[in-house]
Amino acid sequence: MIDLAPSKRSLTRRLTVAALIAAATIVLGACGGGGSTTPPRLIVGAIHVGSIHDAGYNQAEHDGLVSMTSSVVGIKLLEAENVPEGPGVESVMENMIKQGATLIFPMSYGYQDFALNVAARHPNVYFEHPAGYKKAANFGTYWGASDMFSYSLGVAAGLMTKTNKIAFLGGFQIPQIIDSINAFHLGARSVNANVTTYAVFNGTWSDPAKEATATNALADQGVDVVTGIVDSPISFVETAEKRGIMSIGYHSASVSKFAPNGWISGIDFQFGAYFAKCAQAAIAGNWAPENYIGDVNSGMVRMAQYGKNVPDSVKVKTLNAIQSFENGTLKSPFVGPVYDQKGTLRIKAGEYPDWNFVNTVDWFAQGIVGQTS
Repeated sequence: MIDLAPSKRSLTRRLTVAALIAAATIVLGACGGGGSTTPPRLIVGAIHVGSIHDAGYNQAEHDGLVSMTSSVVGIKLLEAENVPEGPGVESVMENMIKQGATLIFPMSYGYQDFALNVAARHPNVYFEHPAGYKKAANFGTYWGASDMFSYSLGVAAGLMTKTNKIAFLGGFQIPQIIDSINAFHLGARSVNANVTTYAVFNGTWSDPAKEATATNALADQGVDVVTGIVDSPISFVETAEKRGIMSIGYHSASVSKFAPNGWISGIDFQFGAYFAKCAQAAIAGNWAPENYIGDVNSGMVRMAQYGKNVPDSVKVKTLNAIQSFENGTLKSPFVGPVYDQKGTLRIKAGEYPDWNFVNTVDWFAQGIVGQTS
């Protein structure tokens, strides 16, 4: 999941600092230099808030790191999984630095301030944080803009639904998730004016039981297409498959295997090229902090493969939507007029919001069932 806000993790993740370091060390030792006696050109550390096999947020980041090691010669990769968002993560980063890491990826929003603390103590170590908003001399951020893809997948959902009821599961009611829900809904409405989108929030980034319960409740109400932004989409995708309804993924295309019949497509992050760029800059000694957002033409975000039951006509219209963003025919998923749930005009006809819209939007578009805080 696009981990943009601190969250309360399950009790099984709440390790003591000592146990946390021990657990991290086991993972790090297993991820070492492959038996090579040649000193690495660069040691990279990465800390994950969940499992790197979650078919979602953490796996997308991990796969990007693996791609980086394949394209840049001489990298030793140290990784730690299931590290809670709390002060203990500083000890994990310090442990990696003691092992020689000079490029650190603290891969969860809730790590941001703790990573900044470590960065201040180690000015010669570079830090790259996903979806954060702060910056320091040795601390940068990155993410991929995905709302244009959410809009395009909304087109697919609007064409595939038979009940005109689709749904979006979110972890928290934060602007970036609201932005994606609105984009998804407006994409569906662009091809099917009768669509209603149900927005459901679980108050956590990772709770498979809640996600399954929510998906079952939505199916009971007649929803036949479900998507969402949580750490791992496995639970809602599997549940949708069991209920005989369709699903759309987020973060990693690997989740498609959990829905052999109902899979439509999804958002598939590709971080490898950006991670390789960071590594090459660190090796060359010319790394510099930036707040990088990969746009629709960056290659950082792409559409996942289509499911076997998606008609060619739907594929064509979905890809046409993406191409409209790529060539600038559509500048935003939010070209006005756009009204909110109360019928208030939010974006005037022919206009579209500024670049900061994704970080500030706090309202749902007309036709969405659900509440913002």
